[in-house]
Amino acid sequence: MSLPHAILTALLEKPSSGLELTRRFDKSIGYFWSATHQQIYRELGKLEDAGLIRALHSPQPTRGQRKAYEVLPAGRAELSAWVGKEEDPKPIRSALLLRMRAAAVVGPQGLEAELNRHLALHQEQLKEYEQIEERDFPAGRDGAEDRLRHLVLRGGIELETFWIGWITEALAGLEQLPEAPDGPGVPEVSEAPEGPGVPEVPGGSEVPGVPEQG
Repeated sequence: MSLPHAILTALLEKPSSGLELTRRFDKSIGYFWSATHQQIYRELGKLEDAGLIRALHSPQPTRGQRKAYEVLPAGRAELSAWVGKEEDPKPIRSALLLRMRAAAVVGPQGLEAELNRHLALHQEQLKEYEQIEERDFPAGRDGAEDRLRHLVLRGGIELETFWIGWITEALAGLEQLPEAPDGPGVPEVSEAPEGPGVPEVPGGSEVPGVPEQG
């Protein structure tokens, strides 16, 4: 996923001004492809210079009026070509998983509180996704566009469910660890087994609501 294609998608759904786009990113596309307001405005200029979008003509221009943009045929063709393009899944990059690996070496001091914080965040995000699902995809709403958008949302729901389950398992595992001996110093650690401790999980975090974890 790239920001230009995210913007082309949003503009094909509805011609919008830069400010309207930033608001829509905050409420929808931003769940799975985040961008700052400055990045969006900068990309709009590049897309316009490339002939992929254009500013809509206003019959009565007024000072300070926001320009609204629409996608040109070249922009639609670019987005259509990108939809069918091959792109390998990206390995996950998670600071939380890396912390777990570090805790195996230096001990899990403070890790439980961080895991509980992440658990609460994922539970809140899941609740928000489920509310969106109930509101925007009621029974009987099954047009082609709705089905595809619902699948995007379902991806976010499934990912949040995964993280909630994994963190719950991790917290249970911490409770079963033997207490560390008193006194300073780092306990002697046996040689780590061969192979990565944190597997590279395909798919990255490019789904709704989940930027890089941790």
